[in-house]
Amino acid sequence: MPVRSLFVTRLYEAELGNEALLGNLSHSIRTLANDDQAGRGWSRDHGYGGYTSYASLSDLPRRDPAFSDLAKVLTRHAARFADDCAFDLGRRPKLDSLWVNLLRGGSHHSAHIHPHSIISGTLYVEVPAGAGAIRFEDPRLPLMMAAPTRAKDATEDMRPFVSIEPRPGLLLLWESWLRHEVLPGTGRGERLSISFNFA
Repeated sequence: MPVRSLFVTRLYEAELGNEALLGNLSHSIRTLANDDQAGRGWSRDHGYGGYTSYASLSDLPRRDPAFSDLAKVLTRHAARFADDCAFDLGRRPKLDSLWVNLLRGGSHHSAHIHPHSIISGTLYVEVPAGAGAIRFEDPRLPLMMAAPTRAKDATEDMRPFVSIEPRPGLLLLWESWLRHEVLPGTGRGERLSISFNFA
């Protein structure tokens, strides 16, 4: 008898393919991490293992040409992903927010979702050896009352968690309701990434 897959969860994966832009973004992130006192204070007060501009800077594409260039690239990828998800939007998704992250080795980011958005994602700019993976959670887990564990060799689409190893230039997009986290790394270097939401 045939078995069908229902209610598929999409994960969009692409390569930025622009080393010059990655270099410019890396320089900009490190400059922000040094200069953004409000962001550094927020990161310290909230136990973030490094620096994030999440709560301090909301205008990076207007502030810096590298982020402006990136915003255009991200919008093209988000439009492709929205088509793949069969979203009936009538227009392209609109970049709603964009922030940078400099995460120190061994740090993590606990599981969360991105409310009030339709597409979220991350671009990895610098990834040292031993950087923590991003892990996505099966959204049905709270409903699996007596479900048995999955076999160790279960295919990716059958696992309750799927981890993606970051690498420079990797771009990931997902629907904003999909719960995800950054696992603790084992290395000592700083992982630079850019996160964003589309409305």
